[in-house]
Amino acid sequence: MAAVLSPAPCLHSVRAVVFDTDGVITDSARSHAAAWKKAFDACLSEWEGQRPFDQVDDYLRHVDGRSRRDGAAAFLASRGLDLPDGSPDDPPGTATVWAVAARKDELFTETLRTHRVDVWPGTVRLLHALRGERMPCAAVSASHHATELLSRAGLIGQFGAVVDGNEARRLGLAGKPDPALFVEAARRLGVPVSDTAVVEDSLAGVEAGRRGGFGLVVGVDRTGGPGKAADLRRRGADIVVSDPGELLIGND
Repeated sequence: MAAVLSPAPCLHSVRAVVFDTDGVITDSARSHAAAWKKAFDACLSEWEGQRPFDQVDDYLRHVDGRSRRDGAAAFLASRGLDLPDGSPDDPPGTATVWAVAARKDELFTETLRTHRVDVWPGTVRLLHALRGERMPCAAVSASHHATELLSRAGLIGQFGAVVDGNEARRLGLAGKPDPALFVEAARRLGVPVSDTAVVEDSLAGVEAGRRGGFGLVVGVDRTGGPGKAADLRRRGADIVVSDPGELLIGND
């Protein structure tokens, strides 16, 4: 007889769970990183002595979890490149921060339209277990593609609220590491942040959960190396798992 899976004891200390989307629910972080690499490398090639964008280290340290504009600005600043900010209406290109961000979005959208949306099975199992416990869940993302990703993956019905990049822009919510996205998600679920868990794989997202006063901050490290796990703990993760499925226990 198959084991019945239920949330681990650490989740019994909270009344709601807010999940990051890319890298936690959907396996789309690699596609984001690849799109960023093409957009950034086109820009870096115009400056002498600049090494290409690293899809692991540069992505995790400067881009992961941030809005497109904030991620572009953070990475370019890390290379000492002082591009004009421009405006959200700038066409894709390399002349401004917003133009680089627009190019990244153009590339990611092409991938989204031509590839299926993969999800992390462990996270899906956890979502089903939480639903069985009647624990409300929300999804959060800096990306304005998040709602589409979740819908195409067949998971949109698992969430009582989705706060994506479109909502952030509409409401004027600051991006991670500011906790505004997570706070808004908890508000929509009707649960205080102190009684809500955050499950995040980005350093900026974990920091946002800690700064927001959430009752439990779970860091997700899919890299398998010691470096990121230590960084997640330094940013405020209470616990670090390699997959959210580890937050389940089996009852025979």
